[in-house]
Amino acid sequence: MTNKIKLSSRAESRNDLFINNNFGKLGYYNKFEDEINLFLFYALITLFILAEKDKDKMEEESKSIKETATFGSGCFWCTEAVFERLKGVHAVVSGYAGGNVPNPTYEAVCTGKTGHAEVCQITFDPNVISYDELLKVFWKTHDPTTLNRQGNDVGTQYRSVIFYHNEKQKELAGYCKSELNKSGAWNNPIVTEIEPYKTFYKAEEYHQHYFEKNPYQGYCSFVIAPKVEKFQKVFKDILR
Repeated sequence: MTNKIKLSSRAESRNDLFINNNFGKLGYYNKFEDEINLFLFYALITLFILAEKDKDKMEEESKSIKETATFGSGCFWCTEAVFERLKGVHAVVSGYAGGNVPNPTYEAVCTGKTGHAEVCQITFDPNVISYDELLKVFWKTHDPTTLNRQGNDVGTQYRSVIFYHNEKQKELAGYCKSELNKSGAWNNPIVTEIEPYKTFYKAEEYHQHYFEKNPYQGYCSFVIAPKVEKFQKVFKDILR
């Protein structure tokens, strides 16, 4: 006869208790692990969101430190070709400022009756290039002693002018003009106007980046190209 071992009811109860206790613990541990994984998932999502917010904040701060300078130094094709080669300059836009007619056209400005000057609006990062450095380039790349003309370009639209955007720019421009006059850097006195910035009108699209788009056009070849070449030699340390 085969001997069969029969557990007592007490033993069966203890066996059930053992199984329930141990396998119950395993179930508890699995549940705990799921909760940990869920926590880590939400933590990563939160970190990602915070990182994106920090990125956006940094971009906004970066945008907020951009400043603007507005210069007129003769034909804006020449002015643009010079300033867009400087490091720290984000954009150079050719246009019109200082007049009394809203939304002027190039043809209207050329008559000299609107009062506008051909200018370039320069957006720059003062942490890379200062307004003082931009002024040095401005003074060096045109003749500030000839009234309403630069070379063969004659008319009030070609006048030498600085439109300041704040008191600091006004002070720096005035100081530089005064010191340069005292230094005798030019035989004749500087006639550059220093005026508060009011309104800027962007010039027609075909004027934008004119030298870059038309390097072999006559004016570009014989007037702008030599000017840019000379400028690059003098200001090689602050070029892009």
